[in-house]
Amino acid sequence: MQNHTEICEGSYEEVAPRHDEIRAAMQSIGGKWKLEILWLLSHRMHRFNELRRAIPGVTQHMLTQQLRELESDGLISRTVYPEVPPRVEYAIAEPARRLRPVFEALFAWMAERRDARGPAVMETTSSATPLARAT
Repeated sequence: MQNHTEICEGSYEEVAPRHDEIRAAMQSIGGKWKLEILWLLSHRMHRFNELRRAIPGVTQHMLTQQLRELESDGLISRTVYPEVPPRVEYAIAEPARRLRPVFEALFAWMAERRDARGPAVMETTSSATPLARAT
């Protein structure tokens, strides 16, 4: 097996900053539910329970945690309306809107995989989430 450093182009000094950038990006969008949340919010504003119903399998605690992290990273906005009971709406922020080409690339990649492997294989390996159904 070939050593991966032999086939990588560039010196460590050239590659290290890009590696740090990729790690930072993945920290912002990497999480079990973050991409799906962003994808849903890229279509329209959602309230908390709408998101919870739209993402099968997510717990209230995990959804809250992921939303807080996305808000902290400036990828979504949270608006609280002073009503009883309080109404909270989540919307995608402008920096996250620029992820649209990433979603399109993911959908194209999944379509290629589906075509190469066959629909029966993809149905058993993909989740029943809106993100998976959108391909």
